[in-house]
Amino acid sequence: MSENLIGYIDNQGNIVDTQSAGETFDGQVIEYNNSAESLEIVRHSTAHLMAQAITELYSNAKFFVGPVVDEGFYYDFKVDEKIGEEDLKKIEKTMKALIKKKHKIEKYEITKTEALTRFANDELKQAVLSKIDDETISVYKQGDFEDLCRGPHVPALRFLNNFKLTRVAGAYLGGDENAEMLTRIYGVAFADKESLKAHMLMLEEAKKRDHRKIGAEMELFMFDEESGAGLPFWMPKGARLRHKLETILHKAHRKRGYEPVRGPEILKSEMWHTSGHYACYGENMYLTNIDEQEYGIKPMNCIGHIQIFKQSGKSYRDLPLRYYEYGVVHRHEKSGVLHGLLRVREFTQDDAHIFCTPEQIAPEVIKVVEFVDSVMQLFGFEYTMEVATKPEKAIGEDAVWDLATDGLKKALDENSLPYTIDEGGGAFYGPKIDVKITDALGRKWQCGTIQVDFNLPERFNVEYVAEDNTRKQPVMIHRAILGSFERFIAILTEHYAGEFPLFLAPTQVIIVPISEAHNEYAKELQSKLIDIDIDCEIFDKNDSLNKRVRNAEKQRVPFVAIIGDEEMQNSTVALRDRRQKEQYNLTQEEFMVKLTQQLNEGKI
Repeated sequence: MSENLIGYIDNQGNIVDTQSAGETFDGQVIEYNNSAESLEIVRHSTAHLMAQAITELYSNAKFFVGPVVDEGFYYDFKVDEKIGEEDLKKIEKTMKALIKKKHKIEKYEITKTEALTRFANDELKQAVLSKIDDETISVYKQGDFEDLCRGPHVPALRFLNNFKLTRVAGAYLGGDENAEMLTRIYGVAFADKESLKAHMLMLEEAKKRDHRKIGAEMELFMFDEESGAGLPFWMPKGARLRHKLETILHKAHRKRGYEPVRGPEILKSEMWHTSGHYACYGENMYLTNIDEQEYGIKPMNCIGHIQIFKQSGKSYRDLPLRYYEYGVVHRHEKSGVLHGLLRVREFTQDDAHIFCTPEQIAPEVIKVVEFVDSVMQLFGFEYTMEVATKPEKAIGEDAVWDLATDGLKKALDENSLPYTIDEGGGAFYGPKIDVKITDALGRKWQCGTIQVDFNLPERFNVEYVAEDNTRKQPVMIHRAILGSFERFIAILTEHYAGEFPLFLAPTQVIIVPISEAHNEYAKELQSKLIDIDIDCEIFDKNDSLNKRVRNAEKQRVPFVAIIGDEEMQNSTVALRDRRQKEQYNLTQEEFMVKLTQQLNEGKI
């Protein structure tokens, strides 16, 4: 068999290794490379190899599921012993020893009844089987190890040499926080050593860039378990950074014809019943009672904007009408998925809703896409788009969903904008375009979204007077570009490794007077910088000059301005330019011009 060929998929969905089978199949050829299709097979097969190694080391091991995920694969299982990070090397060593035994991976089928009997004493397998409706179940076997699985898998363990186990975590059985806690081991696998090595280097760099680590070092934000999990506190420097981002977006919205609005953070539950949130999203909401009336804290901003639209009569001449809000929302995320600013229970969306006619869908969607593009260019992100279709849990008729989905596709097709399809990934009230950005380390993040909604306007009887004087229902386009300020700032922090551009940096200049005699000049300079909207600090504590300069540079500020006798006499500054990695002198006027130019780079 060719070096770059795993084999062929036969008509049972099994990959056949032609090297060992000595046969030729007419099925699909599976290349052994780092394509998404190949990696899914390699990674899922490596998950089974890991499970086999765990069985060798822990004879009492029981396994739940081991799927492929974006970052590699994992397996959920339980053993009597506690497994920690220090055990991963031992498991890896056993995996490599198993590969040397040259086991084939073979598939056979049994009935669901046989499976239930065979695994009668295995509660985890019983949990897996309870979610399978098929009467025939496939089993994959390698050596003495076998597990239920749809497949396909590589035909032999010899294809699984390039892997690394990355971390140990806890995971509730089936994601239910009321169920028992299982052990979860994550890993990665590739088709070649070079790709694995590059990925591990990326993970090392990602650790250095972790927004939680940098956020603590730069004093941007904090969490306090005593106050509540998943609830971020913004410290002064983080609040300054966030304010800068909000200001950039505010100006960009106003230039594009959006009107600022603000809705309440709590509404009667009847509103959430009408919208469908209660039925489709209720488990993620926080509910409370006031005067024997149930209220829901908002998980989304849509209803507030609908009520504002309905407050006064609208005609076709008013459309499209664009409302935006930095809306604080609360969602009940399970404690196991909370992760710094990336997954929190309170966050602020850069949310907007566009009310328009059906004919205006395509041009409005394109305007939003152009807005997204300008934001992504500003921060140096590449991005892709994905059209997500009707999910299993949804409101509205299929015909309405088809109309909305076609509107999104048409807007992108007519402007030759590439996209992929995410079947069943839409919001419960409408299809959407998801914007996925790629950061400096090549990692992909879900951020912005554009959703076309015919359902909520109908449910809330939203109307406008059409040109023919009849009353018609507008289309509602939900859109967020950042997604949320919390998540986007986390991504930006890791993207820049805390080295924010001047227009975004929480502290843009630190002034270091050489001695006490230079403090007055430092204060005069600080006042002038504040006048041009530059956040700056003076490091004049009773420390050595070298220590103050070192401390200033640890803050990752774009400029450290050192001033002494010469600078005072000549009205100059001695600059350390962190971004350019240079040192030079400028007059005050030249410094102000340079700062203003870099501030202007933050316009969209």
